[in-house]
Amino acid sequence: MTRLAALVLALVLAAPAWSAEPPLALDGNIEQGGLVIGRAAPGVKASLDGTVLDVDGSGVFAFGFDRDHGRSANLTVLYPDGTSVERKLAVAPRDWQIQRVEGVPSKYVTPPPEAMAAIARGTKLKKEARATRAAGSFFTETFIWPATGPISGVFGSQRYYNGEPRRPHYGVDVAAPTGTPIRAPAGGTVTLADADMYFEGGLVFLDHGQGVTSLMMHMSRVDVTAGERVEQGDVIGAVGGTGRATGPHLHWGVYWRGAYLDPQLLVGPMDEAIAAAANE
Repeated sequence: MTRLAALVLALVLAAPAWSAEPPLALDGNIEQGGLVIGRAAPGVKASLDGTVLDVDGSGVFAFGFDRDHGRSANLTVLYPDGTSVERKLAVAPRDWQIQRVEGVPSKYVTPPPEAMAAIARGTKLKKEARATRAAGSFFTETFIWPATGPISGVFGSQRYYNGEPRRPHYGVDVAAPTGTPIRAPAGGTVTLADADMYFEGGLVFLDHGQGVTSLMMHMSRVDVTAGERVEQGDVIGAVGGTGRATGPHLHWGVYWRGAYLDPQLLVGPMDEAIAAAANE
């Protein structure tokens, strides 16, 4: 073999295994409130706008965009052979509703001084629960509605309680009778379960992996404990009107590492879910 031929062969052998751009698929909603699932290759590392992402052993990772995220984001994926792929993502903006909620007890709109200890307790528990991210990639499951009924509140709407402006609504509200079972929308690990939070009432955090977490609020009954592993469809509690609520309903929220996401982007239409439940 000539020296030139040997050099050419060495270059071929040293070249990346990919014949073109390395495999990278993004599924989901690249928009404000959207969850995105990335699929690459085993051993990759990924980051979004400089934040290192969790990646499972098969190369699957998740990230999301908050209600007020800007118009773009930068995704970088580094492959084991040193090859990297960079994607500039255009994050679609959305329009948000204004929602006025009347009849809220004044202690939940402007909490009295004696409520501060209860609020501080809840804040501490939620902060601790958010500090860890559960193993697994249950967020790849097709989510189901945790309860069915009329949708009485949507994600992202600017909330006014008794005429006073408050933070946006970071979830979807499903009106249902007290005692209606609440089911896990996807599998995961319970990271917080408390029946007596000041604002949320009965509250459960269910981490579907990598910090993609469902929040169930205003529950009349909590049937799970922190650290428990549940499967999709398992009953985790029941609908109620506890905490800051004007009537029985389920507030279902989803967040990922501090970004609140729109649960309705993860599930099919409510009317289809109601029809399916009626046929069970």
